[in-house]
Amino acid sequence: MRVTRELPALAAGEVDVSFVIKAYEEVVAADTAWTEHSHPWHELLWNAHGASTAVVGSQVWCITPTLGLWMPAGQLHSASAVAGTSYRAHFFRHGTVSALPDEPVAVDITPLLRLLLDRLGEPDLPPRSRDVTEAMVLDVLRPSPRALLVQLPTSALLRPIVDAVRADPSDQRTLTGWATALGCSARTLTRAFRTETGTTFARWVASVRAQHAVHLLARGFEVDVVADAVGYRSASAFGAAFRRTTGTTPGRFRAR
Repeated sequence: MRVTRELPALAAGEVDVSFVIKAYEEVVAADTAWTEHSHPWHELLWNAHGASTAVVGSQVWCITPTLGLWMPAGQLHSASAVAGTSYRAHFFRHGTVSALPDEPVAVDITPLLRLLLDRLGEPDLPPRSRDVTEAMVLDVLRPSPRALLVQLPTSALLRPIVDAVRADPSDQRTLTGWATALGCSARTLTRAFRTETGTTFARWVASVRAQHAVHLLARGFEVDVVADAVGYRSASAFGAAFRRTTGTTPGRFRAR
């Protein structure tokens, strides 16, 4: 069963709120999709358990317990999560000042940041302690150099490739093979990928595989099983490719 939730599209600052930072947490009981919407406040999305996805235009972001996503106020986005995902959202009043940009960006959920966010959830936290903790959260928020992000091509030319690779990340077809199948030159596809994604076909495929791998790792699958599922001949080859793409190891995302 899949549940679809509809939320409104609100402009930044459209709703006046009294809080500086407000927390929300939920364990979704069924596979859940949120239709495109926006909030009047900034939002920090991360998960206590499992991996989820947020889509902003043609960008697909993966959200995990260690890598969150900053969503600015008024930014249209949709989202999805599988059953059992424990997701966290912290809402920041519009106008709150931090080091984060006015665009979606990955955020490392460090042990310190998680500790501070958890402290804000304490029901009897004194006002002075809340003020200090909120200031500390805003001080440690920083964009992450790592992002589990896939830029989706949107042209009709590349759509068959996008659909096939996202449906089966282990697909081994090369750009030359795809050119033959689509009746065009490999050079044409190379240019199209570079124009629409800002990267090469090989790196784009590696990003799709990394995102799919994170979802499997977050569900507790062993690294060698995940490696096979996303098209690598060995766990070591998968680990090397994953590090090149994400800057970290698969173990960082595996559920314990």
